[in-house]
Amino acid sequence: MSDARTGIRLSRRAALAGAAALVGSAALPAFADEKKVVVGTWGGDYARLLNKNIEAPFLQSKGIEVLQDIASDEPRRNKMIAEKRLPRGTTDVQGLSQLNVAQMVEVDVLEKLDYGKLANAKHILPQLRFDYAVPHIYSGLVVLYNPKLIDPAPSGIADLFEAKNAGKVGVIDIQYQWTLMAAALVGGGSMSNFEPGKAKLMELKARGVKIYPTNEALAQALKTEEIGLCVMWKARAVQWQNAGINVKTIAPKEGVPLYISLLAIPKNAPHKEEAYLYLDASLEPEAQVNFALDMGYNPVVDDAAPPAEVTARIGFNEEERSRLVNPDADYIVKNDAQLKDWWDKVFKS
Repeated sequence: MSDARTGIRLSRRAALAGAAALVGSAALPAFADEKKVVVGTWGGDYARLLNKNIEAPFLQSKGIEVLQDIASDEPRRNKMIAEKRLPRGTTDVQGLSQLNVAQMVEVDVLEKLDYGKLANAKHILPQLRFDYAVPHIYSGLVVLYNPKLIDPAPSGIADLFEAKNAGKVGVIDIQYQWTLMAAALVGGGSMSNFEPGKAKLMELKARGVKIYPTNEALAQALKTEEIGLCVMWKARAVQWQNAGINVKTIAPKEGVPLYISLLAIPKNAPHKEEAYLYLDASLEPEAQVNFALDMGYNPVVDDAAPPAEVTARIGFNEEERSRLVNPDADYIVKNDAQLKDWWDKVFKS
C-alpha cells in the first residue's frame, strides 16, 4: 500500500513490522536523564565512519551512549510513519537523502530545526541549508567508466545509450530515481520531468543493460569487468578507485545532479538534546575533513579544509560546479509511486 500524499510505498510486511514497533515502543519508559542517542542509518562503511568520525570522538567520549539502528532508508522511513502517533519514537536521528527528507516533511514526521542549538550551523554552505535537516556530506552524480573497455572516454550520460556500448552498461535497482533522472537529462526532460527518461531507459533495456541490486553489487561488476559504464556519485568512484577498481569519472555535459546526505530529527525523538549534539558534532571541521579523507564526500561547511590533492579528486572545478543541478524534491515526492511502479513492472520485467 502507499501514502497518496507522498508516493511512499508501504508493503504489508513493513506495515505489520511498524505495528509491532508501535506495540513494543509504547511500553518503553521515559528516562529524562538518560544520555543516549539512537541513530537510524545505512550500514556498511557509512555506519562505521559515523562511529569513527562523529560518535566516538564527540559523543561517546563525553559519556553519551550511541546506538545505531541500521537499515536501508525505505524501512526506516516506513517505521517513522508507523510511529508518528506515539509520544516517543524509537530513534533520535535519521540519515536521509534530500529526496527522503522532502518525503518525510510531506508526512509531518520531522522536527523543524532550531539552528540556535547548533554552534556549527553558521558554517553551513548557504545552498545546503535546510529547515528540517542538516547536511552531512555531498557529492554529484557523474559518469564512471573503465578506460580499458570504454575508449574514447565518454563526455556525458548520453554515452550510456550509444549502440557501441551495448552490454557494457549497469544500473542500480535501489537508485531508480537517480537513474530515471539521468535518463531524463538525455531524453529531453528535466529535474522536474522524468517522463522522457522512460523511453531512453527502454532503449537501454533493449541493448542489454545489467541491473544490480546494490551499489556494492555494481562495484563488483566493475571490478570483474562485467560492465564498464554507469552513473554513480563521484564520492563512490573515489572509494572504488582507492580499492583498486579501474574506473575514471567525468562530470556529464548534460548536468551533474547533486546528492546530499542529511541528518534529521524525528518529531517524537525521545532524546532531542542528544540529537542536537549529534547534528552539531557532524558539522565539526575535524569530522567533515575525515569524511572527505575516508569516504570521498565533500564537506558541507566553510571551515573544513581537506588537503588540496583530496579536494581535487573528490570535488568539482569551477566550470563543473556551474553544471551542478538540484533535484526537484517536490516533483519526486509527488511522482515516486508511479515512477517506482514503472521501474518494477516495465523496465525490470
